[in-house]
Amino acid sequence: MQTDKIASKYLGKKFDGSVKYDPSLLVAIPRIENRKQYDIDNNNLPFEGWDIWHAYEFSAMSENGIPVTRLLKLKYNCNSEFLVESKSLKLYLNSFNMSRFGKNTQECLSICKRTIETDLNKALLTDVTVNFLENNTERVEIFNNFQNIMQYVDENSLKIENFKETPEVLATEPAEMQEYYLTFDSLRSNCRVTHQPDFGDVFIYYKSDKHIQEDSLVKYLCSFRSEYHFHEECCEMIYKRLYDIIDGELFVCCLYTRRGGIDICPARWNCRVKDVDKLLDLTIFARNGVKQ
Repeated sequence: MQTDKIASKYLGKKFDGSVKYDPSLLVAIPRIENRKQYDIDNNNLPFEGWDIWHAYEFSAMSENGIPVTRLLKLKYNCNSEFLVESKSLKLYLNSFNMSRFGKNTQECLSICKRTIETDLNKALLTDVTVNFLENNTERVEIFNNFQNIMQYVDENSLKIENFKETPEVLATEPAEMQEYYLTFDSLRSNCRVTHQPDFGDVFIYYKSDKHIQEDSLVKYLCSFRSEYHFHEECCEMIYKRLYDIIDGELFVCCLYTRRGGIDICPARWNCRVKDVDKLLDLTIFARNGVKQ
């Protein structure tokens, strides 16, 4: 597939990177190829959403050679034609490590913010927002609303047999209109190029008069265990399968654990969701519970 060819520029290969700032390292991957496989119309998306990244180890230097290190957060809209390939982003951000910007810490951060936004805007042909998070960032309570889906499942009778994405296992039943806040902490998929495992938590909110049977949802989420996709693609696949079986509000957020100092937190929702801003508090450096 063309996507795999593009993504393979650095993935799975030894590459020393650059000791000088180098925007040419960025690699943009078109979204359309994977979306076609799952009947997601790129020109009429069934969702809204953001791709949100956290670089926990971003570092540059001031003109005096003083290190400046911060947690960097970047986000861009899922309606963009491209996503950024993760290893290329790591190599690009690492090229700032030995580069000097500004006379002091604040000038350095300001220049880096503008530079990264400009480079990513150009590479992805969309608006990218970059911010640096401080230790005093507001903490949030949104995680308390979500309940571990496994508490609704009888593990003794549940049998998981499918480990390739299997939407056929999903089952619904009629119910009173109700809100559901569910999380599953054992999502596992694999990089489509290197085949290395990726682990994460899934947060699903929906409001509908159809109840998704929890045991069927667990079976479905477990079926990603031998899938080979990028994080953003997995989030969209989960969203689309649930969107196809309920008629109501739907929000899906996948918070993957960091690799190489960077995590990816894609979130997708439909226009019916009334409280998106509150739900988006999930897309944070999430495991620390800190607001974006």
